[in-house]
Amino acid sequence: MILRKTVVTEAKVGSDPTGRGVRNREVRLLLAGCSVLAGATLFFSGCATRETAAPTTLKDAFRKDFPIGVAINQRQFTGQDTNGVAIIVAQFDSISPENALKWDSVHPRPGTNGYNFAAADAYVAFGEKHHMLIVGHTLAWHNQTPRWVFQDANGRPLQRTNAADRALLLQRLHDHIQTVVGRYRGRIQIWDVVNEALNDGGSLSDTNLLRQRSPWVRILGDEFIVKAFEWAHEADPDAILRYNDYSIENEPKRKRLIALIKMLQAEHVPVMAIGSQTHANLTWPSAELEDAALTDIEQLGLPIHITELDVNASQAGQRSQSADVSQNVPAGGGGVADLANQKLAGQYGSLFRVFLKHRKNIKLVTFWGVTDRDSWRSFGKPLLFDGEGKPKECFQAVIRTALNAPGKLN
Repeated sequence: MILRKTVVTEAKVGSDPTGRGVRNREVRLLLAGCSVLAGATLFFSGCATRETAAPTTLKDAFRKDFPIGVAINQRQFTGQDTNGVAIIVAQFDSISPENALKWDSVHPRPGTNGYNFAAADAYVAFGEKHHMLIVGHTLAWHNQTPRWVFQDANGRPLQRTNAADRALLLQRLHDHIQTVVGRYRGRIQIWDVVNEALNDGGSLSDTNLLRQRSPWVRILGDEFIVKAFEWAHEADPDAILRYNDYSIENEPKRKRLIALIKMLQAEHVPVMAIGSQTHANLTWPSAELEDAALTDIEQLGLPIHITELDVNASQAGQRSQSADVSQNVPAGGGGVADLANQKLAGQYGSLFRVFLKHRKNIKLVTFWGVTDRDSWRSFGKPLLFDGEGKPKECFQAVIRTALNAPGKLN
């Protein structure tokens, strides 16, 4: 593995999701026992505490445990979806961008004039306006990256065996990270630096650590991971830098994750948090599997963030444990499963009971979408709010789980 040493700011495991004392005003109020948001009257009003009334919002229910975040889309951060905005402001502490900071959105064309920051600027401004913890997603991923990134000026695919090709791709990665992270230095507190680089194979005997089909891996090997974290740290030394992936609950991929992070840590590469996407279905992961996975990952000594939580209730989705975007359509057939609402409530309750068990190490829990209509898996009705923005049975199940967690004062 190609590794480079660098100076790294230690990520402290404490009550702060960033590990460095970055808290927005609302999160501080929540931790103090009171929630105040001007104009957010859709679901609650006034200042409620556990001692005086049952919490009616997600962030209030979990205020002593971890912040609750949500991925938002362009119609929401530009204010067009007013119902969505009301839910976001009332229910959540943190935001992630669904697409606004992915390479094809923010850097669609080559060169210094190839950037388009309109959507990303609006996203960050929305978070600042509402005093929310702001996440950046994502800097290096094999999907939603323009073809030109992996081609020379004549359209020829870059090759691993060509030193000039490797140098060109590294330079593009450097310039992209320095430009994007640098633009939002001090404003975006957390970055998904590398996304889904691990081998997705389900066998323990598969010796490939990384995803061989990724053009990043194919051309640069593991060097792109090291460099991406180093350059992001240079661009914003105070930002928390995450490695983010899906299905790390499963033992083969979990072992690869732990091996990768330990190698990076051994050479002081600045990876500061682990992002577990947690795209679930009605039966997977089981509480036992989720608990075992979090227990294993905790040995790395890094904060854990649940980054893209949803529960697929489609019939076909029950046969899949993958969140690879290429598998999204096949996992959506057959309509929703029988008794979907009850099963969704049961699975969400099960997952949050495990999250609360590990709340010492889990520093942020983020849902991947506001309502079912917004979801990338809309066919599976996977979120806590239906297509009209109304709380579902699973919303109430999550609130009840917070109130009934062992060792908590209600």
